[in-house]
Amino acid sequence: MNFIFPPHAPSFVEVEGVSEYFPVHRIYCVGRNYAEHALEMGADPDREEPFFFCKPADAVVHHGSFLDFPSVTQNLHHEIELVVALQKGGKDIGFEEALDCVFGYAVGIDLTRRDLQGAAKKMGRPWDSGKAFDESAPCSAIRPATAISHPQKGTISLDVNGETRQYGDLEQMIWKIPEVIMKLSQLFQLAPGDLIYTGTPAGVGPLQSGDLVHGRIEAIGELGITFR
Repeated sequence: MNFIFPPHAPSFVEVEGVSEYFPVHRIYCVGRNYAEHALEMGADPDREEPFFFCKPADAVVHHGSFLDFPSVTQNLHHEIELVVALQKGGKDIGFEEALDCVFGYAVGIDLTRRDLQGAAKKMGRPWDSGKAFDESAPCSAIRPATAISHPQKGTISLDVNGETRQYGDLEQMIWKIPEVIMKLSQLFQLAPGDLIYTGTPAGVGPLQSGDLVHGRIEAIGELGITFR
């Protein structure tokens, strides 16, 4: 097969304890999946149908990365999240089969241009400029589910320059991991290599140039990034 120009290198995430990498297919994100975060964003944290948005696969950046501060924003926010990495996909996946699709888990940060997202919301437009920009999906190495099983609880936190900004527990998720996979597969054909960012606890806030951001999830791992 010949191409007009060389294809882009595939996006990938490291896997803890092995030399092989996890190839990234798509990145899905769940909106408002923690009650306290929904409240701080002015929403009602009930169990209405979950909603999803996407980031490009090449938005992934790794632990220890130095990032340029994003352009065209005066209000960049951090959102610490549990990331689910899929090894199998499908359509209309049942609740009982959902966890069989999971390869492992990672720590992720959903970087958000909050001002651009807010403006898009007011005009009823898509959020792409606020969510799906370059380097907007930092992700730690994946810890295989064979090593930790499937987490139902555990602390999730984020520090900026050593100050705790976000702190919660995975058990606070409104929609649990099997439900997220089930609901998402009703909308999209899921595939091996998909990453699912599962929502953030309360405490999201602004970042600026020079900030050192450090996230951690109990039994999963840690993720650090620095803004130039």
